[in-house]
Amino acid sequence: MKKVIVTALLAGFLAASAATSASAEDKLIHFNVDGQKIVGTLVLPDNAKKPPVVLMLHGFTGTRDEWKSEFVPEGLFGRAAPVFAKNGIATLRIDFRGSGDSDGKFEDMTVESEVKDALAALDYLSSSPDVSNKNISVMGMSLGGAVSTAVAGRSTIPVKSLVLWNPGINLPAAFTTIFGEKGMAEGTAAGDKVYPAIRLGDNKSIPLRGRFFESLYSVVPAAELEKYKGPVFLAVGTKDTIVFPQPVTAKALLSYHKGPHELWTRPVDHGFNLMEDAKTVDELIPETVRFVKKSIGS
Repeated sequence: MKKVIVTALLAGFLAASAATSASAEDKLIHFNVDGQKIVGTLVLPDNAKKPPVVLMLHGFTGTRDEWKSEFVPEGLFGRAAPVFAKNGIATLRIDFRGSGDSDGKFEDMTVESEVKDALAALDYLSSSPDVSNKNISVMGMSLGGAVSTAVAGRSTIPVKSLVLWNPGINLPAAFTTIFGEKGMAEGTAAGDKVYPAIRLGDNKSIPLRGRFFESLYSVVPAAELEKYKGPVFLAVGTKDTIVFPQPVTAKALLSYHKGPHELWTRPVDHGFNLMEDAKTVDELIPETVRFVKKSIGS
């Protein structure tokens, strides 16, 4: 009972810390990939020289602040960043090309292009005078989680730890849930042409080139994670209807990882129930911070 109370108090304290950025400096940064500008927000903790840093990678159709709601108006990553800063950890959250404030058209993005963007962000951090180039972690949400496994597995820059929030695990299966079998078949056959994919949940048209659908098969998170030996924190919702069934799929992914890892589960949806309240989000953020701090000392 005491442990539950202490955990609740810690979550409340860290969540309250997220409401203010008084302990952090927000810095707008940019770098180029293939002649296109990528924009990001670097959040630096006060009074910390070359702090450890976490690279945050957003999900499909998202932006660098990640998923927002009336309960989490600053977005999942926007809410987490000041909590990391309060604990002496910097964060860089970027807009992939074609999303948010970065250059490019969304229809031109692929999973591989996002991996390239993220690897370039690691290069930026490794040469930045603001953060430690020996203590860089990577964190991804949804499709950004799948991208994160590839970054951790392929990067020549050491990745200190890896955080995955409801990551894409079987990308073709997840996007079949999003677009349907017909949409996947037609999208994959589109080649270099733009295909007006229809998202089944809200019937929204999302133009994408056939290259995007092809890339869903070229990035296999289990194979990517097998190449990464550092610590992994995997957080999933057992009521996720996009990446499912859980926690079966999460356990299968972790079976490919030969390093230390933690599996965190709650009975919530793909967005950690942020459309209903911020309870799970404000529990997840301090648990993620705890994990990253623990990896720093390892």
